[in-house]
Amino acid sequence: MEEKLLTTADKIIALGREDEQIEIVAVHEQETEIRVYEGEIESFTASESQGVGIRVIQDGRQGMAYAGTLDDQILKETLIEARDNSTFGTYDEFVAIAEPDGVQPVPLNLYNPKLSQFSTEDKIALAKELEKYIRSSDERIVGVESTEYVDSVSASAIVTSSGIRRSSYEGGCYVAASSLASDGKDMQTGFGFSVGRNPELLDIEKAGSQASERATRLLGAKKAQSGRQTVILDPYVTAQFLGIIGSTFSGESLLKGRSLFADREGEQIASKMLTLVDDPTDPEAFTATEVDGEGLASRKNILINKGFLEGFLHNSYTARALKTISTGSAVRSYNSSPGVGALALSLVPGSETQEQLIEGVGNGILIQGVAGLHSGVNPISGDFSAGAEGLQIRNGKLAEPVREITIASTLQRMLLEVQGVGNDLERLPMRSSGVSLVVGDVTVSGV
Repeated sequence: MEEKLLTTADKIIALGREDEQIEIVAVHEQETEIRVYEGEIESFTASESQGVGIRVIQDGRQGMAYAGTLDDQILKETLIEARDNSTFGTYDEFVAIAEPDGVQPVPLNLYNPKLSQFSTEDKIALAKELEKYIRSSDERIVGVESTEYVDSVSASAIVTSSGIRRSSYEGGCYVAASSLASDGKDMQTGFGFSVGRNPELLDIEKAGSQASERATRLLGAKKAQSGRQTVILDPYVTAQFLGIIGSTFSGESLLKGRSLFADREGEQIASKMLTLVDDPTDPEAFTATEVDGEGLASRKNILINKGFLEGFLHNSYTARALKTISTGSAVRSYNSSPGVGALALSLVPGSETQEQLIEGVGNGILIQGVAGLHSGVNPISGDFSAGAEGLQIRNGKLAEPVREITIASTLQRMLLEVQGVGNDLERLPMRSSGVSLVVGDVTVSGV
């Protein structure tokens, strides 16, 4: 399929004119999503799609058009449409197709044939097995709201008139579940998941145990005392925060004057025990990839190095505008022009387990879930406030559950107040991985 996509793109490039730049993005995707409820299939979706996006740049003006087919005649018409759209584009001196930069992609094996060979019956069986495991895990589990199996296989090609010609073939899958627990007086929910490149690597016991424990240990939860406390963020919560923090390192944020860390390269902006990297060349990352959205080789970018700001993320546009170089961080779909963002964020793990971090904190709160985080963050000031739930930490051990609390601080202060980084790196079906993270001096609002 990669060769077919490359050949399709080559044909369009061959139709280019000397007074224009052309970029072709061609994709072919297959996805499966199965949801099970009470031992029966609640929904089943198997889809296959393909499409080609064409970007034309003439005299500093950009035009974009796309089609959901690989048909040669339709794509010729799509090229004409993109050309026409460019005549209406706003002039921008920095608009241009990416140029080859000499960086070669790191070879990654991101597709396991077993993914395509795994039968639909076996996929359904995995989802049913997960539901069955959760129901039998604890007598307080009174229901499983949903269990699902999801997979995707994607082939893509990027070819440009500037000389870029690259393709990729990637696949992954995961199982996830949401459980319901009750003690007769209270009812709580919990979730669990497991990810992999191969369905045989999915861990039903891990996903099921997470979903069960997260629900049952919150039974009887009450509000915590208000005040400034030390909190430990569960890996999933840390990953959610990293997704927001990562956006502040975007070259687009710099250009718009919205980055929290503009003009601070080389300065300490975080605890010295914190190193933040965006590394899509790590094959264990769920969103690992050999090339970015413009066909440049993806690469490991260190954003924070032992507390000090190392750099920002750029695509070719922000790099030109800010007189720097692309970090291979273009993100896009075939029907959009390139943006810029993190591809696979994670913190470098520490050496302690979550249990050791809890013991070291002494008193505080383990935050196992947050709500409204994205809407509760001001990306310009860094202020955040989010609903949270978790477990009180008392004398170095987990104590009573707490809920209906609010945690608040600023992203800048949060980074500086990191007091511990766990060794429990958790891979998630998103662009960020998580670890347990100890953060001091967080405002907790409860009773």
